[in-house]
Amino acid sequence: HKLNCSLEGREKLRALLAEGHGLILLTAHVGSWQLGMASLSRLDAPVSLLIHREEGDVDRHFFEHGNQAAPYRIIDPAGYLGGTLEMLQVLKAAEVLCIMGDRVMGGDGSNVSEDFLGGAISVPFSPYKLASATAAPIAVIFPYKSGHDSYALHVARVIRVPENLGRCPSAFLPFAQQYVQALEEFVQEHPFQFFNFF
Repeated sequence: HKLNCSLEGREKLRALLAEGHGLILLTAHVGSWQLGMASLSRLDAPVSLLIHREEGDVDRHFFEHGNQAAPYRIIDPAGYLGGTLEMLQVLKAAEVLCIMGDRVMGGDGSNVSEDFLGGAISVPFSPYKLASATAAPIAVIFPYKSGHDSYALHVARVIRVPENLGRCPSAFLPFAQQYVQALEEFVQEHPFQFFNFF
């Protein structure tokens, strides 16, 4: 059995990486995001993934089942300062940082509310805060099943956050809104590949 994975927009992502500020990949609980992340090895840059791991064998990844080397480094948001220092180091080294844009962690003070499919959802604003602090561009990416034996990782949008916006959550609302709009468009196009994480 074989599954072909493609990285749509690879040259766009490489160009963003070449700017030298690192690259934030913002994804969501759509498709098989673990499988989509395997395509990131084609960027020829180290990749770190912010992941909250469940206890035991609940969320083992494809490479762990096959005793393979991990294609990315895992940053634990339960670690010191929520992994912020590690994430900043990744971006300062001009590497790739992948974050789930729909996973809310911490208290309400770390999230903003946005309209989504006729309702309101909370999304974290930390990806936009990191982008503002480091000048890293954000690429919104979504994995999806593109055929009976194929998977693709699609670059839905590039978000540019101005530098030094500070800490006020309201400053990051327009950028969170861009992400949520991209997610809404994807879900409308691929309704059966969306995990309603909310």
